[in-house]
Amino acid sequence: MNTPRLPVGARIRHVRERAHRSQAAIAGLCGITERYLSLIENGKKTPSPRVVGRLAAELGVPIAALLSDDTPAEPPAADLAAPTVARALMGYSSPRSSDPATPVALRDRVESAWRIWQTSPTRFTDAEAVLPALVVDTEHAVRSARAGNDPQARREVLRCAADLYGLLRSYCRRTGRLDLSLMVADRALRAAEDADDPIRIAAAQWNIGHVLLSHATPDAAEHAHEVAVLAAEDLDRCAPAPETPAVKGALELVAALAEAREKNWWAARGRLQEKALPLARQAGDGNAQWTVFGPTNVDLHAVSVEMLAGEAAEALHVADKIDVSGLPSRERQFTFALEVAYCYSLRREDAAVLVHLLGLEELSPEDLARSPQARAMLDGLLRRIRPTYRRQLTGLAERLGLL
Repeated sequence: MNTPRLPVGARIRHVRERAHRSQAAIAGLCGITERYLSLIENGKKTPSPRVVGRLAAELGVPIAALLSDDTPAEPPAADLAAPTVARALMGYSSPRSSDPATPVALRDRVESAWRIWQTSPTRFTDAEAVLPALVVDTEHAVRSARAGNDPQARREVLRCAADLYGLLRSYCRRTGRLDLSLMVADRALRAAEDADDPIRIAAAQWNIGHVLLSHATPDAAEHAHEVAVLAAEDLDRCAPAPETPAVKGALELVAALAEAREKNWWAARGRLQEKALPLARQAGDGNAQWTVFGPTNVDLHAVSVEMLAGEAAEALHVADKIDVSGLPSRERQFTFALEVAYCYSLRREDAAVLVHLLGLEELSPEDLARSPQARAMLDGLLRRIRPTYRRQLTGLAERLGLL
């Protein structure tokens, strides 16, 4: 992690804020008071070596990152994207046929790919089997449609392209390729604009907001908030469509997460209750533009906000009332269960963490293997769990390649 030359307290604060961790959460996990951690970060107290060690362990950095003036190198993000998908996105592949796919055939293939991505327990493997050819054929169809003289066919092909790039945004983000994720999110926006489709334009901006939320740069959350709010306002100026409430609501969820990332907890809570929830009640639980927006997803974001605020008990209280079994997205179910596991981790309820991690392995083993947060929790358990659970934990760690 690139940590600037700062006094030890300021370095601790810098690392903690970059990890989006609250003082209350870190202090509680390290066995010190929030007041004492505040004094350390403000340079009014000097932490003991034991406290520094605990802080480093909870923040996931070497002790040297909190003490040394040397700037330790930041480990590169894992790149788990299939080379064939990356090559197709870079334009290194040729279409399988000189005849472009028809809009109807392309629509069937894009929707099939989305069903795989949202429902398959082995969605990475299954998606990687179809995405390279689909990317190449879609881009070939777009080029042919632009050169043709059928405006309706051109619009339908561009809509297919926008939807496919939305899927690829999620795939690239989950495989550690934030560079490609931003690139395809921008392609989705360009395709939606060329199709003159306000709903897909808003959905593409929702995708861009999620990419920005994945970045650790200081102003990323602010930019995500701006993108989401402006997109929602633009949607208000368009003629209403059946999907408008759901897509606008999904944008409000991005804005709420951005506010939480900026530590505006009450603004985030207020947005969920005052803006997202009324739209969710209007739209109902559904999957407009593959956003999975509805009352259940608003509740899931309430858990996320409380988790980011370090309010693990409140997050778990909200989570207890949520039933995700009817959600059309396995990814959203996975994220919810992962956040519940993390809340138990904040409370040092190790048995509950292990139970949820094992459940996540059953739900979506490939997501679990690719989740840095899950691997960090598992690493923490390996260092402290009681012998009673050691065998199950070791087996899980071995299956994920951590041992």
